[in-house]
Amino acid sequence: MLNTPESDSLLIIVSAPSGAGKTTLCQGLLDSDSKVRRVTTCTTRPPRVGEQDGVDYHFLPREEFKLAINQGQFLEFAEVYGNLYGTRKEDVLREMKDKKDVLLNIDVQGAHSIRKMVMDDATIAKALVTVFLSPPSLVELEDRLRNRAQDKEEIILQRLKHAKTELSEWPNFDYLIVSGTREQDLQNLLSIVEAERLKSKRRSFDPS
Repeated sequence: MLNTPESDSLLIIVSAPSGAGKTTLCQGLLDSDSKVRRVTTCTTRPPRVGEQDGVDYHFLPREEFKLAINQGQFLEFAEVYGNLYGTRKEDVLREMKDKKDVLLNIDVQGAHSIRKMVMDDATIAKALVTVFLSPPSLVELEDRLRNRAQDKEEIILQRLKHAKTELSEWPNFDYLIVSGTREQDLQNLLSIVEAERLKSKRRSFDPS
C-alpha cells in the first residue's frame, strides 16, 4: 500500500530591483496557491497611502527595531535608502510548523543574509528556494519607476543606481525570471514552486 507523500515546507524568497514587479508577482502566487503564506516584514519607514500596519508591514519605531536586532529576533534585516527592513524568524518558523510554504518578498541584501545563515540552520537550508526577478532592461525599469509615480526624482535615481548592483547578483539565486507579462511571470513562479515540492529531498515516501 502506498502512503501519501508529504512534502516539507518551502521558504521561497523572491528578490528584484525596486520597481521590477516583485510585489505584483508575489501577490499573484498568494492568490493562486492556498498553501503559500506571506510573512509580514518589519520596517522603520512610514506607511504609504493605503498601507495598513500588520498587513502591508509591521511599522516599527527605529529604537524598537534596533532592540529586536540586538535580541536576535530577525532572520534577516537590512538598511535600504535610510530605512530598516527585517523578517522575524519566529514568524517564518510558525508558518512552516503549520506545514505552509512561506513567501518572502525581500531585497537582494536580505536574500544574501539568509543564504549566509543557512550554514548554521539545517531547517532553513532544506526549505530555502531563491528566485530573482529581473526587468528586461534598465530602460524598462526606469519607465516602471516613473510610471508608478511613488517617488521623488532623487529617489528614482538612487533606485536605478542601486539596481545596477542588484542585477549583477542574479547568478547567486536558484532561479532567474526575466520579466515578461504578469501572466508569464506568475506561470514561471508557479512552475518553480511545484518543481521544488516534488524534489525527493523534500518528501517522505514509503511504497511498502
